[in-house]
Amino acid sequence: MTAVWDLARLHYEPMTERDLDEVAALERDVYAHPWSRVNFRDSLDSGYHAWVLRDLQGALLGYFIVMPVVDEAHLLNVAVSAEMQGEGLGRFLLNQAVACARGLGMESVLLEVRPSNTRALEIYRRYGFAEIGRRKNYYPAADAVREDAIVMRYTT
Repeated sequence: MTAVWDLARLHYEPMTERDLDEVAALERDVYAHPWSRVNFRDSLDSGYHAWVLRDLQGALLGYFIVMPVVDEAHLLNVAVSAEMQGEGLGRFLLNQAVACARGLGMESVLLEVRPSNTRALEIYRRYGFAEIGRRKNYYPAADAVREDAIVMRYTT
């Protein structure tokens, strides 16, 4: 069952250098081909909009990174800890990422997702993201094979 989360039960704040070890650990826990700590560091150094979500005890629940490009925001990465998936936090983070994009004056939010990530695809579709294309052989996959990326857009 999906829980209803509110800010009174969550700590939502900009990602900093102090968060990177935990963020990279969560990333490794939930993705077969995770970003490295360096990827997250580079995102911070580039000035991308990176946010973390923690419970009141300080446990990392999730994060996202948005890169503004002209009039579109690119949702580069979003994740929810494995033990908290299915509790509505993915939707909460999408709400925050879209609000971030709107606050930056962006007209839409773009993202790429693996076709094999059916859980994320369902969340994005229910949210209102529409498939606008595919990037062939975009992602590394098992056994030196490549996987396409589904490109999706949400109009803010």
